[in-house]
Amino acid sequence: MDFSGKDVAGVLFQYPDTEGRVEDFTGLVDRAHESGALACCATDLLAVCMLRPPGEFGVDIALGSSQRFGVPLCYGGPHAAFFSVRENLVRMMPGRMVGVTRDATGKEVYRLALQTREQHIRRDKATSNICTAQALLANMAAMFAVYHGPQGLQHIASRTHNATVILAEGLKRAGHTLEHEVFFDTLKIRCGVTGKDILERAQQREINLRVYSNEVLGVSLDETVTERDLDDLLWVFGCESSAELVAEKMNARTYGIQGTPFKRTSPYLSHPVFNSYHSETNIVRYMKRLENKDISLVHSMIPLGSCTMKLNSSAELMPITWREFSNVHPFVPLDQAEGYQQLFRQLERDLCEVTGYDRISFQPNSGAQGEYAGLTAIKAYLNSKGEGHRTVCLIPKSAHGTNPASAQMAGMNVQVVEVDREGCIDMAHLKAKVDKHKASLAAIMITYPSTNGVFEENVSEVCELIHQYGGQVYLDGANMNAQVGLCRPGDFGADVSHLNLHKTFCIPHGGGGPGMGPIGVKQHLAPFLPCHPVITLKSDNSASSLGTVSAAPWGSSAILPISWAYIKMMGARGLTNATEVAILNANYMAKRMENHYKVLFRGRRGLVAHEFILDVRPFKKSANIEAVDVAKRLQDYGFHAPTMSWPVAGTLMIEPTESEDKAELDRFCDALVRIRQEIADIEEGRMDVTVNPLKMAPHSLACVTSSTWDRPYSRECAAFPLPFIKPETKFWPSVSRIDDAYGDQHLVCTCPPMEVYESAFEEKRVSS
Repeated sequence: MDFSGKDVAGVLFQYPDTEGRVEDFTGLVDRAHESGALACCATDLLAVCMLRPPGEFGVDIALGSSQRFGVPLCYGGPHAAFFSVRENLVRMMPGRMVGVTRDATGKEVYRLALQTREQHIRRDKATSNICTAQALLANMAAMFAVYHGPQGLQHIASRTHNATVILAEGLKRAGHTLEHEVFFDTLKIRCGVTGKDILERAQQREINLRVYSNEVLGVSLDETVTERDLDDLLWVFGCESSAELVAEKMNARTYGIQGTPFKRTSPYLSHPVFNSYHSETNIVRYMKRLENKDISLVHSMIPLGSCTMKLNSSAELMPITWREFSNVHPFVPLDQAEGYQQLFRQLERDLCEVTGYDRISFQPNSGAQGEYAGLTAIKAYLNSKGEGHRTVCLIPKSAHGTNPASAQMAGMNVQVVEVDREGCIDMAHLKAKVDKHKASLAAIMITYPSTNGVFEENVSEVCELIHQYGGQVYLDGANMNAQVGLCRPGDFGADVSHLNLHKTFCIPHGGGGPGMGPIGVKQHLAPFLPCHPVITLKSDNSASSLGTVSAAPWGSSAILPISWAYIKMMGARGLTNATEVAILNANYMAKRMENHYKVLFRGRRGLVAHEFILDVRPFKKSANIEAVDVAKRLQDYGFHAPTMSWPVAGTLMIEPTESEDKAELDRFCDALVRIRQEIADIEEGRMDVTVNPLKMAPHSLACVTSSTWDRPYSRECAAFPLPFIKPETKFWPSVSRIDDAYGDQHLVCTCPPMEVYESAFEEKRVSS
């Protein structure tokens, strides 16, 4: 690589690479650094249990998939990625990380550091549009590492590598040549006979091989490979020996990465958590202790506005556990995944009927990725018409938070459109913006209903105006839960939308993911949907397609059966009824709240959509109470807080969904009414302005049961402020109020010092 021009920002390489090759990148990294560039390495977690890790040869950023740590292939996903950086880059990382801070009692606690979603704050100046994090899958991979520990992972990696070494030796004896002598688990083989003969034998044993050409094939192994599998592979390649005989003759020699400069010598996973839970009883107890710290739908409603935390029924989730869905490689021939293909066709047809679009691509793995894919399709369409100069994207302030970041990532110039007092698009300002940028107008991104919680009555007029001046309409599908069965984006003028299947169509949020953001398009945009270089999709037209936005052809395929089952079980009448109840629930709650809080936006008829915003900003002046205080206090009442300070700073956005009955809605409303009374107590001098139940919330069990209680309100007021909060069902927050400022200023390593680990290990050794 030529760095002499000093114009290279960064270099990305794989270690091991797609062909299985392991090579020394030290020189490349050094030259990159000398020219001021960063070095980025895509790597494999299981491989670096044996290979020298990227950080040890100077890499600035290491990334990859955590699928190798116990997560099924799932026909492409869901899988969690990992993204790690050197310390000097931490504050530039997209997304969030876990850090350490302290609570009001001085206790050291964990929390999400750098957690402000920069795409909502910095908008088009954000460095990332990351929205969905595959938290559930990350936890699965993490628990795999916790259970096995460093020694168990080393054993798994060695087993995988040794099987590959045995296979490599057998292939050589059969007259084949390896393209790369240093490898971990993958071989590229130049065959000594025609590849056709080998592929025919492989088909007899139901084995899929990677085909590079007629004479070059590829094999990749993992820890599930048995001795019988190796015997089958050796037979396929014409080796007359068994794996056992091949291995016996190799004992006197060093093979693979053993004895090479690539062998890892440094320790890893030294934290006690990875060295403590190596039996099923212990790991289950550990996971249960973690689960007890989480508030979820098993405790109470989660009213997060814009997130649609609705019921995910057991019947919908069951297929995920079936081997027929989970144990399928994403690149198998299509005739080996006919069930998946049938499911994709039916789900696409159903979603097109629901949305009014003509085609669906399932490739995007999140709503934000869907936004990017949809905008890129619009750009490709405009380029095909010779209108590549169109780069302006109009985005109202009422649009979804990731929209501006997605637009700038797609290479568009963002122009903001104001909203009126009702929270709707300011049509006069929109027309002025369209007139100003009519020659370069590419698109508008709108959210319907808007993020302000109202149905924009002029949505068709907006779409018509944009089309009149040659632009396209991107409609954010985050709020489809207020549309299904009642209206369709494709009917009122939208050209493309993403659909958050983890919202409206019941895929669980899983603490942040798995998510899916497939995009629906009108027919004129269909040729520009994502394609794939390995598997030919139905709409594949690589000449016009935007390419891939996800590594797998159909994104996180294994969770699509959830949405398929939801639609099939609900039926048209059920889906419509769910939408109506979601809107009804929101309006019921807004009506109950209007005498206690200001409902910030309503439609022209005085109604909200499926969510609404409560304005708590006046309490800052009257009682020194902010949105965060109300959010923390709700934990004492047994509820997760609503979405806080977005889309309007200092407010709370509430979305009840259709899943909650009236009794649960009333409990949440009762909690907010009682909190309003507590604010009034501060306003009227009955409660101290600095030491009160809101400022001191949440109240942990340790706090309430402490031998000392010096607060001017009772323990009952702190922990049991309403009759429905019972000791036997009480959800106890794990920690007291945390110090966010301290945590943001001190991004410390979450690993304890080695002497703590050594002390714990010594105690364990003595006790055993």
